[in-house]
Amino acid sequence: MKLLHTSDWHLGHTLYNFDRTLEQTAMIEQMVEFAKVNKPDVFLISGDVYHTGQPSAAVQKLFTEAMLKIHNTNPEMTIVVTAGNHDSASKHDIFHNPWKSLNVHTIGSLDKEDIDNHIIEVPGKCFVIAIPYCYERSIPEGFFQSVLDRVSERNTADIPVIMSAHTTISGCDFSGHDQTTENVIGGIESLNVEQMGEGYDYLALGHIHHAQFVHTGRHNVRYSGSPLAISFDEDYDHSVSLVEIDKHGETPKVTEIKVENPRPLVSIPEKGTATWEEAKRLLEKFPDDKPAYIRLNVRIENFIPAEANNDAAMIARNKACEFCYINAKRDLGTATEGCVLTIEEFKETNPIDIAIQYAKNQSKTLDDELTDMFNEVVRMVRNEDNI
Repeated sequence: MKLLHTSDWHLGHTLYNFDRTLEQTAMIEQMVEFAKVNKPDVFLISGDVYHTGQPSAAVQKLFTEAMLKIHNTNPEMTIVVTAGNHDSASKHDIFHNPWKSLNVHTIGSLDKEDIDNHIIEVPGKCFVIAIPYCYERSIPEGFFQSVLDRVSERNTADIPVIMSAHTTISGCDFSGHDQTTENVIGGIESLNVEQMGEGYDYLALGHIHHAQFVHTGRHNVRYSGSPLAISFDEDYDHSVSLVEIDKHGETPKVTEIKVENPRPLVSIPEKGTATWEEAKRLLEKFPDDKPAYIRLNVRIENFIPAEANNDAAMIARNKACEFCYINAKRDLGTATEGCVLTIEEFKETNPIDIAIQYAKNQSKTLDDELTDMFNEVVRMVRNEDNI
C-alpha cells in the first residue's frame, strides 16, 4: 500500500501581517500533483490544518477546495484528516458525515467511549488509526494500545497498520520551534514512544515541523514536517512523505518529496549576525527580482537606531521581497538591572529566562521548585490559547 503523509498546513497563517494565501495555494496545488502522480491508497493529514481555531470563511474554503481537488485525482483514494492543537475539534467533527460521502474522514475529537470511531479500514490495503490532538492528561491510560489491540482483532488479512497522532515524542528534533522547554514543545508535553503502544507498522506524526524519523530502532516513527515554513528559524527543506508498506510487520519505505515555496523565508545574513550597517548593505545587494520574506539578523550592544525599520523598508521598497523585521540579538545573560528589551527580543525570549533575569536583578534566585511552578503556569496559558 501507498500512503502520502503530510501535516501542519497552518492554513490562514500570516507572517508579520503579510498574507500567505499565494504560497498556501501553491502548496495545495503541489499536493494535488503529488496525489495525481503517486496514486496513494491513503492521503493523510496529521493535524494542524488551520493556524487558528477560528479560521476565516476564505481559509475554510481553501481547505474544502483542496480536499475536493485531491479527491478528484483518484476517487478511490481514502483521505484522512485529524485535528491538531491549533485546530478547533468541532470544525472537523461538524462535517464528518457529509465528508464521508467523498471518502474523506475528518476526526476532530477523541472518542473515549467507542474506539472503533478512530479506526478506518481501507479494504485490502490497510487500517488507519486516526487520533486527533487531545490534552495529554485527558488521554485515558493505555488508550493507544487499546485501539491497536482492536485493530489486531479485526486484521485477519494481515494488512499494514497506520497510526496517526498529533503530539510531541521524546527525542525528536524540534529545530525551528519556539515556546520550548525540555519537556514541552509548542505547548504539547512530550510522550515516550512506548506510550504510543505496539502493533503499528508506521506512526504518522504531526506537530513538529522538521521532517524526520524519531530514532526508536524500528525506523517507523516519523514526522512528515510542515510543507511550508512557519517561522524564519525553520531553515530546512519542507516536504511530504511517501510511505510504502508491503504487508503487516514489514519496515516502511519512505521517500521525501520536496515542497517548493514561491516566496521563501530568508534570513540576512543566513548564519550568525551582522552589524546594522553590514545588514543594510546585504539587503541592498539582495536580488531585486527575487520574491522572499526577509529577516535581518542584527547584532547590537544597546539599541538599533529608532529609524532602522523604516530604513530597511525603504531599501526593500522597489524589490520583489517583503521586509519583515529586524531580529536584534543581544545576550540576555549580560543584561544589567534596568535593561529594556525591544519588543521582538521580548517576544522571542523564553519566559523562564526573563523570570530568572528579573530574580537576578532583585538579588534572588529561582530554585527548582519555583522554576517548575513557573513553567507549569506557562504551559497552562499556552494550552488555553490553543483551545
